[in-house]
Amino acid sequence: MSREKRKKAQQEAAARERAESAASYYELKTQAVEDLVNASAENSPPVSREEIRKYTSRGRLKVADWVKLLAVKWWFAAAVCFFFIWGLGTYVPNMLDLLVITGAALGFVTDLLTNNVLRFVAPAKGANDRWMMYPKKGFASLPLNLLHAGVVLFLVYTAYNMLNALLIHLGGMEGTAVPLGVEPILFGLLYLGFDMLLITLKHLAQNMLRDAEKKANGAGGNRPVRG
Repeated sequence: MSREKRKKAQQEAAARERAESAASYYELKTQAVEDLVNASAENSPPVSREEIRKYTSRGRLKVADWVKLLAVKWWFAAAVCFFFIWGLGTYVPNMLDLLVITGAALGFVTDLLTNNVLRFVAPAKGANDRWMMYPKKGFASLPLNLLHAGVVLFLVYTAYNMLNALLIHLGGMEGTAVPLGVEPILFGLLYLGFDMLLITLKHLAQNMLRDAEKKANGAGGNRPVRG
């Protein structure tokens, strides 16, 4: 074989090797991109919080996640008080009408804004469901949230009346103006407190029913068979 032919063969072999290397490199990068796109909580390896903190900004003030979630729920309730009770108070003089409008607004805000924000910031699907009274999205969620908001609003105004009656009795202020008026900060705290109280009672009832069902199934499975 002449020198030119050997040189040409070597060049062709080198070209084939470079092409194969480029193809394998492209396949490797394509697979990495597909793995990244299809990544989810189910097919990803577990990562500790300490490892995550290495790649996040480190601030001096660390706020727990549950505090942030409660702050979101408080803020929306306080905003409804500001825009509806304060904003419409002069235009809707009848207190019952104002309560109905406010209750409806709280139900709509809970269903359309508050719960969606909690779902959006959840680290995994369903992680923040325990902070919602009706976490499932559907046609029934809106009327259920409207009903829940009405109950919570009733409890809030009952608490306001009891606090005012107590302040009037202790301070001897009978015949004077209401000492404790409705304002967004306290209203949001009371609404948040009664909301979480009802959610906690719901979880307790669910656990009790689940335990009773397990005991009933266990007793039924251990029941002797009579021949």
